[in-house]
Amino acid sequence: MTTATSSYPPLALYIDGAWTEGSGTRREPVVDPATGQVLGELPLAEPADLDAALEAADRGWRSWRDTPIETRSRILHTAARLLRERAQEIGRVMTMEQGKPLAEAAGEVQRVANLLEWDCEEARRAYGRIIPTGPGENLTVLREPIGPVAAFVPWNFPAGSPMRKIAAAVSAGCSIVIKASEEVPGTAVLITRAFHDAGLPAGVLNLVFGVPEEVSSHVIVSPVIRFVAFTGSIPVGKHLAQRAASVMKPSAMELGGHAPVIVCADADPKSAAVACARGKYANAGQVCTSPSRFFVHRSIAEEFTTALVEASEAVRVGNGLEPGVQMGPLVNARRREAVHRLVTDAREKGATVLTGGEIPDGPGYFYPPTVLVDVPADAAILSDEPFGPLAPVIVFDDLDEALRQANALPYGLAAYGFTNRADTADRLVRGFEAGILSINHTGGSVPQAPSGGYKESGYGREGGAEGLDGYLVTKRVSHRLQA
Repeated sequence: MTTATSSYPPLALYIDGAWTEGSGTRREPVVDPATGQVLGELPLAEPADLDAALEAADRGWRSWRDTPIETRSRILHTAARLLRERAQEIGRVMTMEQGKPLAEAAGEVQRVANLLEWDCEEARRAYGRIIPTGPGENLTVLREPIGPVAAFVPWNFPAGSPMRKIAAAVSAGCSIVIKASEEVPGTAVLITRAFHDAGLPAGVLNLVFGVPEEVSSHVIVSPVIRFVAFTGSIPVGKHLAQRAASVMKPSAMELGGHAPVIVCADADPKSAAVACARGKYANAGQVCTSPSRFFVHRSIAEEFTTALVEASEAVRVGNGLEPGVQMGPLVNARRREAVHRLVTDAREKGATVLTGGEIPDGPGYFYPPTVLVDVPADAAILSDEPFGPLAPVIVFDDLDEALRQANALPYGLAAYGFTNRADTADRLVRGFEAGILSINHTGGSVPQAPSGGYKESGYGREGGAEGLDGYLVTKRVSHRLQA
């Protein structure tokens, strides 16, 4: 395999327990977004490779589902330990191909190890139940693995997104065919290697890369696949959900968002601004739950905005491999152009850019933390998911009106509120139309609690006890004793 640096891993598909360059000749370059350097060449799957992965998943599931839970648990805990031991190595590769700072990347690997362990232990508690009946009959409910899973994940969390699908599937006793992102394949390869080295049986985990439409159209309709899991944009999610529905397959869709933040009059504007900046610029704003519309009460708006600008200008932007860098580049030129178009549109419609808003000179796809005020309601930035380091501030006078504006979009993934009053916090919790709420912080997902949206932000949950629901099927058994 061709690679540009010795620290970037060879790239391959992983099918039926073996690494392969696939049956075709198509290759796609993988580029470092901080330097523009080509890191490696990624083989793309052909239909024959996808068929091999599906056949392996079918065999793998039938063996894995009958493997004692103690054996499955031991293998998965070993994989989690290997991920922790290799977190720095995997994190470095993640930074090279996706751009986020090394500390952030290595921390992501540590978190996915925690997630794997959580799902593994939660699967040990996927209990059924006995339902009382009359004499001569036993009525029980069983929870069993649904079968082979098809999963499709994006590039913004090269470890987190794949592991959410892999951990739930293999913990529940399913096999999985996962198409990871072609822009960040090295991380997925190294995660898969950890499972391989831990002794995961052949066929349980199959990793493929390819042209997205080719892969999804081939895999989803296969009779082997029993469940479809996707993280990504709303348009693609709708397309895949329709495809799954056409063959009556359940699915889980974790789709886009445009998370509102409401900073109430009683909140501390400076501490709220610092927390908002921390959440906004994590992963350069390339997060579906990233705070992206900042509604601030008029009485504290000036103080909040001043503090937000100061916090934004203090963020050190650069190559994520350099010490002290807090925010890396955007993932590619298309993403940077999309972000800059939103800023240009807002400017043309009357918004004021207080800091940032210009494409810097030099290599890489960098874009500075950007704060905008006086943003008109018809600016695209207030309706289109920005997926970048943009922070538009909107002043409000009435909390009910702020909630109305916050809920006005079809998104319903995440929302944030800042207040020092318990009754106001309760109003926010009850008022926000979102599946993930955070009050007085902008922290991310945790393994022990469910994440997911509603409205057009999708359905199904990942994490917590609810995270295994889609990967398990409920079977009712009525057993009458013969007279």
